[in-house]
Amino acid sequence: MEKDRLLGGRYRLGRKLGSGSFGDIYLGINVETKEEVGIKIESAKTRQPQLLYESKLYKILKGGVGIPNVRTFGVDGGNNYLVMDLLGPSMEDLFNFCGRRFSLKTVLMLADQMLNRVEYLHSKSFVHRDIKPDNFLMGLGKSANQVHLIDFGLAKKYRDPRTFEHVPYYDKRSLTGTARYASIWAHKGSEQSRRDDLEALGYVLMYFLRGSLPWQGLRANTKKQKYEKICETKEKVRLEDLCRGWPQEFINYFKYVRSLKYGDKPDYAGLRKRFQVLFRRQGLSWDYKFDWIQQKKTRQSGENLSTGSKGRLRDMGTRLAPLLTSGQSERKPRKNRCKDKDKELSRKLSGARRLLALFSWS
Repeated sequence: MEKDRLLGGRYRLGRKLGSGSFGDIYLGINVETKEEVGIKIESAKTRQPQLLYESKLYKILKGGVGIPNVRTFGVDGGNNYLVMDLLGPSMEDLFNFCGRRFSLKTVLMLADQMLNRVEYLHSKSFVHRDIKPDNFLMGLGKSANQVHLIDFGLAKKYRDPRTFEHVPYYDKRSLTGTARYASIWAHKGSEQSRRDDLEALGYVLMYFLRGSLPWQGLRANTKKQKYEKICETKEKVRLEDLCRGWPQEFINYFKYVRSLKYGDKPDYAGLRKRFQVLFRRQGLSWDYKFDWIQQKKTRQSGENLSTGSKGRLRDMGTRLAPLLTSGQSERKPRKNRCKDKDKELSRKLSGARRLLALFSWS
């Protein structure tokens, strides 16, 4: 789609921010209010269009804390488009910015909000089926401390919203979602339910703490064989080894979610409380000073980082600076004084564009 195209008579298409299996992501602007927005675009001829379905789901979820607001959905020039609130970086972007490790404090503050988002989605009778760091984004400005859940293209109704009758159990399903974080049940072909989103969230939390998961980097001749290897590793790795070096609460989390039956309603409040008790026991302060806020302050203080990987992180920090506010007040983005250097960086680093991605695709 050409740049500067006007969608719906109101939204001007800006620069392309990224691509995915379902389409492209663009920065846009409301020509009437001058407000920046995010725009998802997919071909209307795609075999399995996602955006119309996703737009309907966003309307069902409208008003929930940490759920982006959809401005409009439409069709233009053979393309479907979805206009949404502009959000900040994803957890994956921030994870990379922080050297691919989050502190226990940051993980526990995130876990509290992430559990809330998943519980809200479940309360609306849907399961996400693709819980991963890319699908949790921080807000901007006054909502910079708020975690947002996005990308509902794979979400599915697990119960009748009127009678609350659970969808019958089925097996022999193909794996839906991202293999790295998928539950063992999902790997084995079970119909996904609330327990699967929570097991996936547990893997996300350990990924943040450990820096990687034991089943990353496995090789196989086919995708099916790789998924089978990942599943085998998830089953073989003891929870004590997966969570080694971290508090017992994480082992208990996995034991609980893996004990849930297909139709069970999880005790979300109980899971949050366990992490909150751990937070207090560690003597931590719930001040929303996430690791990336501390990293930003360190860079602003003039810390001299060496070249190489640390140098790249420093430059990435410059690109992320407008998005990394404390959330105390609305702040104007700082002008980037290193445009040429950023252009060179974007050519050299394949992952640099992700630092500005507003939406992540499966």
